[in-house]
Amino acid sequence: MTKMTLGAHPYLLGFEQLERMVEQAAKSGEGYPPFNIEQVSDRGYRITLAVAGFSEDDLSVTVEDRKLVVRGRQSDRDEGRVFLHRGIAGRQFMKSFVLADGVDVSGAATENGLLHVDLEKAEPETVIQTITIKKG
Repeated sequence: MTKMTLGAHPYLLGFEQLERMVEQAAKSGEGYPPFNIEQVSDRGYRITLAVAGFSEDDLSVTVEDRKLVVRGRQSDRDEGRVFLHRGIAGRQFMKSFVLADGVDVSGAATENGLLHVDLEKAEPETVIQTITIKKG
């Protein structure tokens, strides 16, 4: 028996992109920076990333082709400093999250070394379409 992939299932027409998105999300499993995802209301979500040491100018939040992309890059502030121990990570990062259709970023803010990105899911529209059957 052969294993059927999600995109090849006969009842899921046009979902090939979903399979690619799942594979892409699985590959972006890097653990830095740590983050939480929480549901804050029926239609609201919040992604919180630990970005200690990054200022607002060091961070960017963009939506690129239905992907939320958060980037962090610190300017070189360590010039002339001598560390005896360096335990606070200050490396650059890029974290991406695939957004479903109808999910939009409603805002972003920093607070106490955390970056909060708020998402909101639009109200679903009920669409009923009647197809005329032609006589053949």
